[in-house]
Amino acid sequence: MSHGEHYFTASPATPALLRTIDVRLAGREVRVTTAPGVFSADHLDHATRLLLEEVPPPPSAGDLLDLGCGWGPVTLTLAHASPDARVWAVDVNERALDLTRRNAEADGATGVRAVLPDEVPGDVRFAAIWSNPPIRIGKPAVHAMLSRWLPRLTPDGEAHLVVGKNLGADSLARWIEQDLGLPTSRVTSAGGFRVLRVAHAG
Repeated sequence: MSHGEHYFTASPATPALLRTIDVRLAGREVRVTTAPGVFSADHLDHATRLLLEEVPPPPSAGDLLDLGCGWGPVTLTLAHASPDARVWAVDVNERALDLTRRNAEADGATGVRAVLPDEVPGDVRFAAIWSNPPIRIGKPAVHAMLSRWLPRLTPDGEAHLVVGKNLGADSLARWIEQDLGLPTSRVTSAGGFRVLRVAHAG
């Protein structure tokens, strides 16, 4: 499977492909449904775990964004922490969106909207953006994705991204600051990954 297929063309999984795994999210054990064709289908990957451990609690209300939601670990964490917020789970992979919807419903997360990028209304601004961005799709595609979403932070909003050090975390931070004009700082480094904080330009 090429990276393009992995991230862009997986259709919703047939029942025969579905599997369940147990993961620990927000200090609790959660049983989720996954399937082949989405990122880290058989476990909670180390980078996402680091992000969830190091990011401060999200705002209690407003619009929150999980950018590149996969099967939904970040979405479920945001929805559990902020039940009064509206959580947008955005992905270009239809299978990922289907799994996130299933997992949100099973977890009682009623504020989740799992949608394709173009299905997010253009006037929505985000109080928080959390993402383990798909760096391996290539720098131009990652830059285009972040250019689209990071400027949509609210004035007091923050984005947190987890990126591998050997996959260009430091150069990405410089690009966000220089090209997007958004203040960027390092929250932590561990296990070969950095967690970056991006603030609103104001």
